[in-house]
Amino acid sequence: MKLAFIIDPISTLAPCHDTSVALMEAAQVMGHEVWVTQANLLSVVAGKAWAILQRVELVPIELVAGRWNAVNPWYKLHTPTTISLETMDAVFLRTDPPVNDSYLYATYILDYIDPDKTLVINDPQGIRAANEKMYALQFPLAIPETIVSADKQFIRQFVESHEAAILKPLGNKAGAGILFMQPGDRNINSIIELSTLQGTVPVMVQTYLPEAKAGDKRIILLDGKPIGALNRLSASGEFRNNMAAGGTVAPTEITPRELEICSMIAETLHQA
Repeated sequence: MKLAFIIDPISTLAPCHDTSVALMEAAQVMGHEVWVTQANLLSVVAGKAWAILQRVELVPIELVAGRWNAVNPWYKLHTPTTISLETMDAVFLRTDPPVNDSYLYATYILDYIDPDKTLVINDPQGIRAANEKMYALQFPLAIPETIVSADKQFIRQFVESHEAAILKPLGNKAGAGILFMQPGDRNINSIIELSTLQGTVPVMVQTYLPEAKAGDKRIILLDGKPIGALNRLSASGEFRNNMAAGGTVAPTEITPRELEICSMIAETLHQA
C-alpha cells in the first residue's frame, strides 16, 4: 500500500520519541510505501485534495542496552512530487498542535478526499469535533472539577475556591502553557490575562490533584477496551508529567477504578 503521512518537517522529528516515526517505520517494515508531506503543502485543485509528497526511506531505530538508538541520518527523502491524495491508500494527519488556523485549514482540505478511495486517519470532521481537552467534559464523573472560560473573574473565583488549580490551553500539546495556580498568588491576574490573550481565548482550569505527583497514567484503548498502560513521572522540580517536559515512564497496572472509567467512555468512543 501507499501511505501518506502529513507531519511536521521530518528534520524536526525525534526518531526515538515521536510516534509518527514509529508508525512510518512499522509501515515500511510491513512492506508499504511511505510518503511524507506537511500541512502547508496541501492544496485543493478541481475539487480534489493534492499535496507535494516525498517518498521516504527510514532506518529503523534499535534497542541497545535498554535505550533506543538512531543512526544519523535516519531517513532519506526522494524527489518532491505533486500528487492527488486519492492515489494513496491511506492518509495520516500527524501534524502536532497547536490547533491554529493552519491546522484547521488542513482538515478542511482533507475533506476533499473521497473516503471510498482513500482512508483518512483520523477523520477530519472528527478532529474538528473532538478537541482533546474539551472532549473530556462529556465524562464529568471521570475528571477533576473543571471549568472552561476566558473570563478573568470567573477563573479567579474558581482558583480561590480551591487550594490549587491547573490552567491548560485548549489547543496545545506536550505540556506547553500548562500553569500551576494557587490562591493569593500575586501573579494570578497576569497569568490569566496572558493565557486567555486578554480575555479573548478560553482556557481549561481544573482542580489540582496532589495524587498526580505519583504519576500521570496513560491507558491505550482499542475498540473501547484497554490493551495497555504506562505511568508518566515528572522530572525533579517539575509538576508536569509530560515527556516533553522531562518526564519519564514506568510500568504500571490498570486499577479497577480505571477499568470502570474505560467502560464509562467506551460507548461514546464507539459512536465517534
